[in-house]
Amino acid sequence: MVIIVFLLFLKKIILMELPTETVTEKVLSPYEIERGKPMPTLIHGSLQFNIGFELKIKYPNQFRIASEVTLDTVPTGSTPDLVLYPMGEMDYKNDPSRRPDAPLLTVEIQSPSQSSKDMTDKLEQYFYFGVKSCWIVAPDFRGIFVYDNPFNYTYFHHNDVLKDSVLNIEVELKKIFE
Repeated sequence: MVIIVFLLFLKKIILMELPTETVTEKVLSPYEIERGKPMPTLIHGSLQFNIGFELKIKYPNQFRIASEVTLDTVPTGSTPDLVLYPMGEMDYKNDPSRRPDAPLLTVEIQSPSQSSKDMTDKLEQYFYFGVKSCWIVAPDFRGIFVYDNPFNYTYFHHNDVLKDSVLNIEVELKKIFE
């Protein structure tokens, strides 16, 4: 007991000597807490819209494109920025808050506060869930990593034409990043 009290006292002294900014923790918004991811920015939202728009224009009858759909992934669920499901009838009477069925594609757009490791850590849970392809968008590089499994990707950037060979999708990056 004496040791515990001493350690708490020592911690208090150390924290008092540290500059305030090293002790301050970032306050998360309800959005960030609920979804477990950073608040979107203008760039993030524009990229999300542009990707969905280009896919809808090129493949209007092939895919159902949706944003911010929570998937029932293990262990706690996840909410990718975009998902693609095969085109089908919408069941307006049964719309679960956590989808138990895997989409064909997940798209994650990196936010300034997310590291590359944060982004790639999601891949295994998506592929384990049954997703066929995962894209990670890197806005700073104007590039997209297209994964066909958690350990293999093709990188497309600037004026490349993204080619997802798993889903047979092609998209011009200049239209995504304009």
